[in-house]
Amino acid sequence: MSTDVIICECFARDGLQHEPAFVATADKIALIDVFTEAGFPRIEATSYSHPGKVPAFGDAGDVLAGIRRRRGVYYKATAPNLTGIERAVADLAAGHGANEVSLLASATESHTQRNLGTSRDGQWARIAEMVEAAGDRFRLVGVISVALGCPFEGAVPPERIVEDVLRFARHGVGIVTIGDTTGLGTPTRVAQLFRLLNEAAPDVICVGHFHDTRGVGVANCVAAYEAGCRHFDSSFGGVGGHPTKIRYGSGRAGNVATEDLVNLFEMEGVSTGLDLDKVMIASRLCEQVLGRQLESKVARAGFATSFVEARENA
Repeated sequence: MSTDVIICECFARDGLQHEPAFVATADKIALIDVFTEAGFPRIEATSYSHPGKVPAFGDAGDVLAGIRRRRGVYYKATAPNLTGIERAVADLAAGHGANEVSLLASATESHTQRNLGTSRDGQWARIAEMVEAAGDRFRLVGVISVALGCPFEGAVPPERIVEDVLRFARHGVGIVTIGDTTGLGTPTRVAQLFRLLNEAAPDVICVGHFHDTRGVGVANCVAAYEAGCRHFDSSFGGVGGHPTKIRYGSGRAGNVATEDLVNLFEMEGVSTGLDLDKVMIASRLCEQVLGRQLESKVARAGFATSFVEARENA
């Protein structure tokens, strides 16, 4: 199918890190396989976080070894430090590694200290080491947390985000995720930021990663799209956020619900390239694995496919 936007499905990593109970390795593998079948071109599969700090991903290598891969799909793992890169390299050498790896940065000193245990300068030094250790083995993705507001420091100047995107670009990282970590962004500020990024870093793919903490996540996706963004992160059922042991930002920390975002784009005539029937199968499996009803409106109401078909046939 033709595709106007690229959606990265984040349930298996950003989603599950927020769950208090460990999700079985076999269930994670089944979920990722269903995401692949639905047609997602990028899937956030796991994390090389320290198992003692984020136990949800102690099985990272086993998950990557068990999934059924499709040619052309990127299966992403997060590497928070050099040890993470070394684990990613080892899994790749064993024949079952990720083909895309995330490198983490934060827009503020306070969040960097709380989330990464170092200063911003310290983390950028780590990133340089990680890029060197990764070599050309993976497609590297930069991640900038609290890009639209920090729960500790408040507003973040958009110029700082532009500077960080360009800093990633100087390290040869061509994809950078712009994270609204605790849902402090608004459509006006999102549009301003993505216009600045398009002007300052036209060769970098900037990904919109919006949390729906305050109910404006989908609106922020629309604002980013209208400002030129064509790559988005989302999570089935709106699941996810920060690791379960972390408490800040108030409210629910969940991502934009994949089902709702896909429905909106398709209703607007923006192709996601996804099989909508298989997206709904994946949605139901996510609820089954977690044992509860998740927070997607479309999971309850269904896709507005009849509306879309009627518009196309008019």
